[in-house]
Amino acid sequence: MGNTKPTCPYCRTPIPETQAEADRNSMKRAEANDPVAMRQMGANCAFNEGDYTAAFEYWTKAAKLGDVEAHNQLSIMYLNGSGVDKDEQKGIYHLEVVAIGGHPEARYHLAMQEGRNRKIDRSVKHLIIAANLGHDKSIQKLMLAYKAGRVDKEEFAAALCSHHAAMVAMKSPQREAARR
Repeated sequence: MGNTKPTCPYCRTPIPETQAEADRNSMKRAEANDPVAMRQMGANCAFNEGDYTAAFEYWTKAAKLGDVEAHNQLSIMYLNGSGVDKDEQKGIYHLEVVAIGGHPEARYHLAMQEGRNRKIDRSVKHLIIAANLGHDKSIQKLMLAYKAGRVDKEEFAAALCSHHAAMVAMKSPQREAARR
């Protein structure tokens, strides 16, 4: 029991004591094509340094390696024109990858995008999927669509049941204790 210094749960190396040491470790991981490290480096470039060009490069590499959150950051960049030319088609592509990866908020944003493009049926389908995953804003929008006659009673009832089941499945004693 001689070494009581905290270690990384993944690589078992000692936790860095300085920010410079942590940055070196992150750079090593990024150079080894670790997509999570690349995503984190991109976030550091964008949010701490304001360097969206470097962030875009890191996020693009991480996305090519399959990091869903990197796709999410790229969708935001393209849809808002942050650091890149605004490109709705590329933004939606990245948003679809995130949604396929199981991200309910991305499904919701796809639904809103489809609604703005007057593709109501596609919008409703995205809302149903997000609601089935327990996304609250999606079930609220589905209720509005139901009241407007864009969703039939059976579809809405099924989505409501699935939403409730997802919410129950997410409950745990630890979450309940954290809320108090």
